[in-house]
Amino acid sequence: MDYILSIVILGGINMVAVLGLSIFTGFTGLFSLGHAAFVAVGAYTSAILTYYYFVNYYLALAAGAAAAGAVSLIIGAPTLRAKLRSDYFAIAVLGFGEALRVLLENLDITNGARGLPGIDSFTTLPIVAACLAGGVFVAKNFLRSRWGVACIAIREDPVAAETAGVRLFRTRLLSLVVSAVYCGLSGGLLAHFLSFIQPQMFTLVQSTQLLAAVIAGGMGSISGPLVASFVFIALPEALRVAQMWRLVAYGLLLVLIMVFRPQGLLGYSELSSLFRRGTGGKEERRS
Repeated sequence: MDYILSIVILGGINMVAVLGLSIFTGFTGLFSLGHAAFVAVGAYTSAILTYYYFVNYYLALAAGAAAAGAVSLIIGAPTLRAKLRSDYFAIAVLGFGEALRVLLENLDITNGARGLPGIDSFTTLPIVAACLAGGVFVAKNFLRSRWGVACIAIREDPVAAETAGVRLFRTRLLSLVVSAVYCGLSGGLLAHFLSFIQPQMFTLVQSTQLLAAVIAGGMGSISGPLVASFVFIALPEALRVAQMWRLVAYGLLLVLIMVFRPQGLLGYSELSSLFRRGTGGKEERRS
């Protein structure tokens, strides 16, 4: 049961990061191959605060999320102002992520490549569930606001959106900062659950996994990427007895989704709307 509980907690932590990337990629239309860097910023910031300075856990989580948002502002301002195409922006953020990883491997306060062990284990399932529920609530309200509508308009047609008065730079930058805050929170939760972090945990592989969950779940959905994220965390663990074949199953699942559901598991729908649709159909048949 402890093992299953740990998988559920890890799945929930990963879902928080995927939720942030979904706002930036799924609803704003910009790809990123470096969001693991924002997870690293949140993880190291919160861990250093509790490890060296004995800061309150919840304040450390907030500081980690804020630090990730500030770093995204620094990297996003010049790259987004240059109006880089989506693929060029993804490469720029990838370069930032690799540079950050090298920096973390050479700082004394991060204990270099050996990692930071002995972090207090404060993260529990109720805390992760509360962060995820709060994150979903904030994301839904953000996407319903005028800023969220502007993000969706940019995803559909940036030229038409700019003609209609949407400020591309400000909207994209805001979307990036919001997504980075989610990733920073996820990093803080992760550091205080595993009790150990090292730079090799935040590489291109993790960024790719986050992006794969968003694409496989559905680019216009909130619940779709969350479901895909949890499946991608749980499936390799469930197939761990198969050793190397579990990674084959992971890749095969991605291929099958892209072939038979190119729009993603839920596409532009939500689980709640599908449930209401199914309930309505049952009521009509009864009448």
